[in-house]
Amino acid sequence: MVSVVMPVLNEERHLADAVGGVMAQDYAGSFEVILGLGPSTDDTDRIAAALSAQDPRVRTVSNPTGKTAAGLNAAMAVADPSSLYVIRVDGHSVFPRDYLTTAVRILEETGADNVGGVMAAVGTTPFEKAVACSMRSSLGVGSASFHTGGEAGPAPTVYLGAFRRTALARVGGYDERFIRSQDWEMNFRIRQTGGQVWFTPELEVIYRPRPSVRKLAKQFFEYGRWRRIVIKQHAGTASLRYLAPPLAVVGFSLGVILGAIGWPWGWIAPATYGIAVVVGGVWIARDEPWSVRVRTPLALATMHGSWGLGFLTCLTNPLKKSA
Repeated sequence: MVSVVMPVLNEERHLADAVGGVMAQDYAGSFEVILGLGPSTDDTDRIAAALSAQDPRVRTVSNPTGKTAAGLNAAMAVADPSSLYVIRVDGHSVFPRDYLTTAVRILEETGADNVGGVMAAVGTTPFEKAVACSMRSSLGVGSASFHTGGEAGPAPTVYLGAFRRTALARVGGYDERFIRSQDWEMNFRIRQTGGQVWFTPELEVIYRPRPSVRKLAKQFFEYGRWRRIVIKQHAGTASLRYLAPPLAVVGFSLGVILGAIGWPWGWIAPATYGIAVVVGGVWIARDEPWSVRVRTPLALATMHGSWGLGFLTCLTNPLKKSA
């Protein structure tokens, strides 16, 4: 028995596809899908009710806060008690047909507490496709294997996750104080308590990128902010990959200020970054139409700048107040 849990908020565009991808699985055992429904302002609840009415394996549970971690915990709390494994999916992600079968097999082969694979970003509009190119490239998101792929093996974190239920119970589930980075934070606790997190390229899930600059900027600003909170909460978890965007923002800003006050050498840093982003963006989107290529530098700059600003402006740790 496998329980698939899905936090859902304002997902009218993708919810039917996300649930449909789960229901089409070739898994030989039993499985259920539990939707943690936040307070959506679009047609999400009606779509969820229709999906539940069509198939009794699809159930819903209320998540009044709308927070991802709370929705996942709420769904896990009502999961079938006979489930050995809990598999996470998002309302804008689509499982390939063999995802459950492969995930359970690898859990059993490796003995890992959590296995996951590649976040395969796929867009539909030119801007979404530009974001997808950026998210699949180390130029956009660093060298994280769940973005760019790689060899199977232990990893700090993975995309989504297929968990042993005993591991979730051991660490107490997701920390609901985390708005973002809740996956990384829980995987950190799994590893700290002796468990193993395992990446495999055999698992690949379609991810739908944000459709506009504004929404992309908000997403990556929150990523940067909550990454710094994780570092504050768990000392020693910082790395160059996480520090690169804020350092780039500082260097770019200082260069602009120095150039503006009459020191011409100051323009070297922002000019170099601008050239690198334009050339690199066009290069990583080289197999796409020009409508995508010309938007990829904008997507890259939005991701870098927003992440860096979120990190730099997070001056305190709000979790200390709520502890």
